[in-house]
Amino acid sequence: MSTTERQLESMVSAAARLRAEIGRRIVGQGDAVEEVVLCLFAGGHVLLEGVPGLAKTLLVRTLAEALALEFRRIQFTPDLMPGDITGTEVIEEDHTTGRRATRFLHGPVFTNVLLADEINRTPPKTQAALLEAMQEGRVTAGGVDMALPRPFFVLATQNPIEQEGTYPLPEAQLDRFMLNVRMTYPDLSDEVRVLMTTTGVEAADISAVLDADEVIALQRTVREVEVAADVFQYVAELVRATRPTEASSPEEIRRWVRWGAGPRAGQSLILAAKARALLEGRVHVSPADVRRLAAPVLRHRVLLNFHAEADGTTTDDVVDLLLDRIRAPRAGP
Repeated sequence: MSTTERQLESMVSAAARLRAEIGRRIVGQGDAVEEVVLCLFAGGHVLLEGVPGLAKTLLVRTLAEALALEFRRIQFTPDLMPGDITGTEVIEEDHTTGRRATRFLHGPVFTNVLLADEINRTPPKTQAALLEAMQEGRVTAGGVDMALPRPFFVLATQNPIEQEGTYPLPEAQLDRFMLNVRMTYPDLSDEVRVLMTTTGVEAADISAVLDADEVIALQRTVREVEVAADVFQYVAELVRATRPTEASSPEEIRRWVRWGAGPRAGQSLILAAKARALLEGRVHVSPADVRRLAAPVLRHRVLLNFHAEADGTTTDDVVDLLLDRIRAPRAGP
């Protein structure tokens, strides 16, 4: 067996084990689970959206238990301060010498898996405390750069229907999330299973199936996946078509969109597509991988205007339009 075949087999096996453990506690939500897992392997961060009671927080906790990684949770509230996330400096006195010195107390962001629960319930000033951590994997305090543990994976949740007492995430913050994952109502059979599995005496125990070194190795493997030149071209055309200033953008984009996606969207789409290809047992990205992940990558990076609201148009409608209008390359071998 070649090195590539071993890497592929390892990736597929790891994803299967991880999804199996999550499935012991999470009923249904197959698309959401797939997107969260591939985002972990792609080295990105996830924004989970869904109405209350859809197991957003439970999904994150279950994933954390299935990974032998350090896990922290921050409950975002209006009075949360940036130092409550990154940490703060305190003054300590040496009782022997009487001298005072400052010491930095690490905040909960110094972890491997961070749950930012209800992230839109805290003001943008506090939300911004995550910007450097999510993009660069470090925190700067007192003029000192401190690296975060690797891997570093942020999963934030928010309720899309409740607006009172919330603060919309700034565009710069949204752009730090590789995927915006939507969790929807379960179908009837899944809802019956939810009732059966959550109202008994014991909850399913979750076993850790991957450690930090394995996750880092898998993230490195994802970046080795091959992408054809025409797939790069296709991704660039999709992202550029979201911008109303582009002469080649469809007329509907100029009518509905106030601001389109930036280059980071293309980077996220390529990496997510690479991870999906590996999870599907392939070492090359196909146009189908790009099309499958276009919505979770782009939906939070496209800002609609009042014309779209008046027409009842959503960002997913915009992505569907572009997938229909932008011609995909033929799938290669």
